[in-house]
Amino acid sequence: MKLLFTQDALVNAGAERSHLEILSRFSPDVEVVFVYFYPKHDLKEEYQDAGIRLHFLNIPESYSFGTAIFHLVRLIRKEKPDLLVSSLYRADIITRFAALITGVPLVGTLVNDSYGPFARKEKPGFKYQLVYLFDRWTAGIPIHWIANAESLVDSHVKTLGLKRDKISVVYRGRNVPPPRSVSPQTETTEKKIMACEDTVHGEVPVIARTAGTKQSDSGEQRSRLLSGEIERLEDKRPEIERLSVNKNKNDEKRAFRFLSYGRLLERKGFQEAILAFSEVVRHYPDCTLTIYGEGPYRAHLERLISKLGLQEKVILPGKITDPHCLLLLPTAHCFLFPSWYEGFSGALVEAMMAGIPIIASDISMNLEAVTADKNALTFPVKDVGALTQKMLYAIENPDRMAEFGKAARIEAIQRFDIEKIAKEYEGVLHVIQKNLTPALS
Repeated sequence: MKLLFTQDALVNAGAERSHLEILSRFSPDVEVVFVYFYPKHDLKEEYQDAGIRLHFLNIPESYSFGTAIFHLVRLIRKEKPDLLVSSLYRADIITRFAALITGVPLVGTLVNDSYGPFARKEKPGFKYQLVYLFDRWTAGIPIHWIANAESLVDSHVKTLGLKRDKISVVYRGRNVPPPRSVSPQTETTEKKIMACEDTVHGEVPVIARTAGTKQSDSGEQRSRLLSGEIERLEDKRPEIERLSVNKNKNDEKRAFRFLSYGRLLERKGFQEAILAFSEVVRHYPDCTLTIYGEGPYRAHLERLISKLGLQEKVILPGKITDPHCLLLLPTAHCFLFPSWYEGFSGALVEAMMAGIPIIASDISMNLEAVTADKNALTFPVKDVGALTQKMLYAIENPDRMAEFGKAARIEAIQRFDIEKIAKEYEGVLHVIQKNLTPALS
């Protein structure tokens, strides 16, 4: 079987890395031709090192659908694949039209809840509606779909009018790492930390660049919203105080390191994590929160950190090539995942694989991976007070959290081992091709 797989670009993000991990593990009888359109090449060397044959169509960094369709049709006719597979919005639209023109069957992928309630609130306006209508209008072209979560099936049946029986679910997978070290920090551990953190791209930025920064109208509006959120936190202070009354006085100065990573976007919920941490640090002043990643929301997070006076406690080191290696170190005590909406998060799977204690928002996609009070703590999405309470609980109950981490690792190995996931993904494509054969003959 010969596949031609299309994707927007090769940025170092969840879907792009997942496809690398899956496609590189396909059996030798599957030939993969991988096409990307736009000039983002972060993962190019890794794809090439994995033996995946790449075609870059060098489309200008805009939609440019007409040009992209023309070049993709030419490539399809040259390569003569048995199936097309597309992922991410621009590649999806381009490949749907190319499939119509060439007659090659297309398999679509569902990797994000792009039209769910939170997404609609985050992206109001005509452009978003136009994107949605164009997606829905062309959604009948793929002959089958592969979703990375059951929640995405439910969502897209409602929003795009897809048929449930035409969608298969294959979760995201990750490599199984060695067991996480829980021993005290040693010289070896310090070297591991340096090795991980040396992969940060570029110079570590200043945490809060507020001097001379002019806030936009939207920035001022967000500041007012943040002030209201801080006031609501003050109203919940008595409840939070009760949670920490019984803590061991000898542990008050113990450093506890919260860790998170992802693109710095509003929907990732890092602002809620920072607000919650601002309350936690009142009770445990030696705690830190480190959030790895880059994105357009950095300036807003920096202003929030400065407003709360947390410049020395909340660290935004920037993008890191392999952030999951930090999860394996004993210096990281708890992984926070406060996202508003996702597809099926590779970062959450990585945390489960590492066995680090997890606090995650209770969105449906997360709950397909973790189970509240069995292998993780969860909190109502966007609820800063509830997240604060869970963070305090994590600090004050290390043995219980360690049990959660061990249970999460066991479940992740059973369900999300990348070797197993790659076989499932390949198996779905073989079934699709087999079902097509009688129709084509």
